[in-house]
Formats: sequence, C-alpha cells, structure tokens
Amino acid sequence: MNDVEHSLKKPPRAAKGTRNGTQDEVVYAHIFEAILEQRLAPATKLSEEALGEIFGVSRTIIRRALSRLAHEGVVLLRPNRGAVVASPGAEEARQIFYARRMIERAITELACVNATPEQIAGLRQMVIEERECFARGDRGMGIRLSGEFHLKLAEAAGNFTLLGFLRSLISQTSLIIALYESNSRTHCSDEEHDKVIDAIESHNVEVAVDLMMRHMDSVDAKLNLEGETASDDLHAVFSHLLQSKKKSTRASSRSA
Repeated sequence: MNDVEHSLKKPPRAAKGTRNGTQDEVVYAHIFEAILEQRLAPATKLSEEALGEIFGVSRTIIRRALSRLAHEGVVLLRPNRGAVVASPGAEEARQIFYARRMIERAITELACVNATPEQIAGLRQMVIEERECFARGDRGMGIRLSGEFHLKLAEAAGNFTLLGFLRSLISQTSLIIALYESNSRTHCSDEEHDKVIDAIESHNVEVAVDLMMRHMDSVDAKLNLEGETASDDLHAVFSHLLQSKKKSTRASSRSA
C-alpha cells in the first residue's frame, strides 16, 4: 500500500455530515482531512486511478472532488499530468498567512458579539481534546483539531462567507506548515486558544483581536520562510562533503 492509499483509507474524523453526502463529497472529505492532518505531503501525486480504486468510484467522481479541492487551493490540477497536493512557495506562503490574519481578525470581532454560551462551551471542549491529542503523541489529530478550532470560531462569528474563506486558508496553511515549520514544534498553542476564548466570552473585542493576532504571530514565527530550503541538487546537498574532500586533498599535496 503506498502513502496515498494509507492516508486515504483512514476513516475521516472531520466533516461528519459529509459521510452521508454524495460520493464526490465523501471523497472530498477524506482527502481534505488527510491534507489538514498533514498525512498527505505537499507535491504528493493524486492518481485518479488509485483514488478510484480506494473509494470504489468512477474517475468522474474523483475529478469532481479534486476540482473542488483545486478551487480551494490545496490541490493543483496539471493538464495532461494529473493532480498533486499543492506545494506553496515562500512568497505565496507569506501572502496566504497575511490573508488569514485579515480573516481571523474579522471573525474574532464578530465572535465577540455573536458567540452563544453553547458555542463557547464547544470551543473549550475542543481545546481540551486538542491538548490531550498532543499529550499522547497524536500530532495528526491535534493538528486537525487546531484547525477545526478556528473553523468553529468562524461558525460562532455567524458569517458563513468568512467561514468558507477560512476553510480554504486553513488547509493551505496546513500545507505551508508541513513545508516550512521548524522541527519539534506544535501546530497551535492550546493556551493561546484558551485566552482567546476568555476574551470572546467577556465580549472584549480589543483584547480578543490582540490575542488572536499574537496567536497568528506565534504560528508564523514557527515557519522558516527566510532560511535555506531542501534541495534536489545532489551537489548542493552534499557540498560540505565535497569541500571537506577538497581540503583533505590540498593538505595531502602540501605534506607530500
């Protein structure tokens, strides 16, 4: 079983309502969650044939799901070469994070006004579950809950246009983190989530927005967008060995 098959055979834990939807909605939900949990790596090829076999559906169904994912910016459809999971460059990553900050600001402001006590309680429970996931080493589930927290916050804001924008941005953010996040870091801080909830529950717009922006700053700070990235150039990857070999050769020549 290849990596794509392993990632997609895992039953989806998000978007529960889509399990009873159309076939393309079910396929979409599986792939979207695999991307959100970073089980599908950027640039992974999404073979229509393999996906059709995995889900037991036609290529037409697969194409509908992939088209929707492409519309949301998390899949790239390449003419005559098939679909791949998107792989944003550093500049595109900066633009995506900037857009997300603007959306998160508006959502936080609205949530301070519109969030119900039941929605606040739901957000707090989600943070508890997120913390438990990271504590037991289930990073994939923890990452999904971190993203879902922001989506639930958007629902509490009561603006479903913003919710749609954020859904796409969160999935793209997950791809960016998979590419650029420093090692041994968590996706979001559950403590920061707690503080945002406290401010929203108190209807303190200024504090809530400030906390959310600081939260986004902390996520952004975990990314290495300025440093050197991995390379497929063997000479570049092993340049330190080449330099060492050259120095050794020169030292041998001088001693001779």
